[in-house]
Amino acid sequence: MSRRMSPVNGSGSSVRRRAAVVLGTVGAATTGVGIGLAAEHRLIGRERLRPDPEAREPFGRLPGRSRTVAAEDGAELYVEEIGAPDAPLTVAFCHGFCNDMRVWHYQRRDLAGPDRRLVCWDQRAHGHSGRGDRSRANIDQLGRDLDAVLHTVVPTGPIVLIGHSMGGMTIMALADQRPELFGDRVIGVGLVSTSTGKLAEITFGFPAVFSRVNRRVMPVVEQGLARRAEVIERSRRVGTDINFLLTRYFTFGSGDVSPAVVELVERMIVATPLSVITDFFPAFLSLDKLAAMSVLNPVEVVVLVGEKDALTPLEHSRAIAAALPRARLVVLPNSGHMLPVERPAEVTRELRELIERVESRLATGDRAGSGA
Repeated sequence: MSRRMSPVNGSGSSVRRRAAVVLGTVGAATTGVGIGLAAEHRLIGRERLRPDPEAREPFGRLPGRSRTVAAEDGAELYVEEIGAPDAPLTVAFCHGFCNDMRVWHYQRRDLAGPDRRLVCWDQRAHGHSGRGDRSRANIDQLGRDLDAVLHTVVPTGPIVLIGHSMGGMTIMALADQRPELFGDRVIGVGLVSTSTGKLAEITFGFPAVFSRVNRRVMPVVEQGLARRAEVIERSRRVGTDINFLLTRYFTFGSGDVSPAVVELVERMIVATPLSVITDFFPAFLSLDKLAAMSVLNPVEVVVLVGEKDALTPLEHSRAIAAALPRARLVVLPNSGHMLPVERPAEVTRELRELIERVESRLATGDRAGSGA
């Protein structure tokens, strides 16, 4: 596509020079991080051997009924259900970028009950779902995919939607496309570590020059990655202590996170092909769903974010909460981006309270929040 291949507002040589600067900056910053992490390298073996209760968690092995749903382009979306199909309330979980439904392991384990059905699905090109055409690797398509899942799996009855990171953006895209669902079918929304946009300004701790030029040079960077895809993929799939450390450094906020949980996230990231990552990346740079927030005003909303989230920083959740005066904003201290697995008890507690508020509203017939 032209936006992926052509330079913007400048000659090809100028953009290539800027791309070299960005790659050099990123490389230097990453090396700095690597040096700091290397100091911990000798401790990783001991850490992985320390007692870890989470090592016994059956990640990816919880019982459920599996099925596939056809997206509008025919891509097969993998879905798992827990609970009675005729339960009075359905809670649907949308995972984030480079993750899959396993990120909701603890919530799926602890929120199941006789009066609700849980639905988890793998977003296109992630987990067990099909990929579809690369031109559909964008947030609006994910909103349409979610609509297809709900239409097929939850054709009737009230729904609570929970989204982490890209999953939250998927819910925003659905709100943009199908506002009539919110307040009628969708009664509650949980937005975990997510953003309405301005992701191009995030530096991930790198110098600010990276955020200032990445819109212009990222197509060139993507081409460079694509040329080296085979070599990069081989290196990504070799489990190393450095992979473990980088995953912990960039996606978690605390140093005491379970090694088994870090390894789970590492496996999900590595399982996402590099080509999927580069296909989706432009969609994050252009994301702008702030206007869709007004659609959520009639429903119960909780917004959760980690204090140390480097991928969708705290100010992004504050912007969401500012657009939704009735929403509950919860900032979890000493926490990063992977809240569902880094702080599972706190996330599950907040989501349970959200679900219970929805159930109370349904019991009084107050779907649209008129009694609030």
